[in-house]
Amino acid sequence: METTDLLKKVRKIEIKTRGLSRNIFAGEYHSAFKGRGMAFSEVREYQFGDDIRNIDWNVTARYNHPYVKVFEEERELTVMLLIDVSGSREFGTFEKLKKNVITELSAVLSFSAIQNNDKIGVIFFSDKIEKFIPPKKGKSHILRIIRELIDFQPEDRGTDITEAIRYLTNAIKKRCTAFVISDFMDENTELEMALSIANNKHDVVALKIFDERETELPSIGMIKLKDAETGHYVWVDSSSRRTRNMYSDWWRKHTARLDVMFKKCGVDYVAIDTNEDYVKSLMTLFRKRALK
Repeated sequence: METTDLLKKVRKIEIKTRGLSRNIFAGEYHSAFKGRGMAFSEVREYQFGDDIRNIDWNVTARYNHPYVKVFEEERELTVMLLIDVSGSREFGTFEKLKKNVITELSAVLSFSAIQNNDKIGVIFFSDKIEKFIPPKKGKSHILRIIRELIDFQPEDRGTDITEAIRYLTNAIKKRCTAFVISDFMDENTELEMALSIANNKHDVVALKIFDERETELPSIGMIKLKDAETGHYVWVDSSSRRTRNMYSDWWRKHTARLDVMFKKCGVDYVAIDTNEDYVKSLMTLFRKRALK
């Protein structure tokens, strides 16, 4: 992509997603993703309703009047985005491809993080680790991430989420909040174990991106389908009710398997349709977490 075109796209994404994160998500994000704990801030005079366990007895004795300790949340978090850049992200049948939704989601989460003074880092993965951007703060860092999201070309087209999860566990030593952003078209049986181990060390959140056309086949006769990750072609008779039912059954089982896996691993999870506004889905997720 030409530099001028890339900069225009970066600017367009920045304007949209920074506005969303500032006006809609900032407060919800702050509530949903807690800091590391509470740190002492100051003392002030006791007010009716204050917790008596927070009384500072040394200051109270000095001034012969009750004073309480005030604590503030230790806010700074490290946020990691594990972004699927495999071939299947290029699928889409409506206005947006899956990779476009992934780009916007990642940008919104990045701006929400820096507005809350959090560090943000990225792991791009296919069936291997394609690129690691260490967590940092600052607008220039966010713009670099957005540029990579728009223009990054992976070496491989397959998917191995397990490898990305293991890399996160080994590369990030301190506890972080990790968003796995993928279509989860991965049948690796070791994924559940990797997720469980990672979520014991970090706070893992799964954002599954899907397109409506992946849920069922339309009845339009013989169609030639290409596997975006292997490059293999196959002819399918979509006019066959049996074929359509088999595909729908596969999708339901695939979705149910993911639901069970995320629940067993304690991973918060939301599915986002490319044809719907992702704002509602993210808000639902954030509010659910804030109530925990």
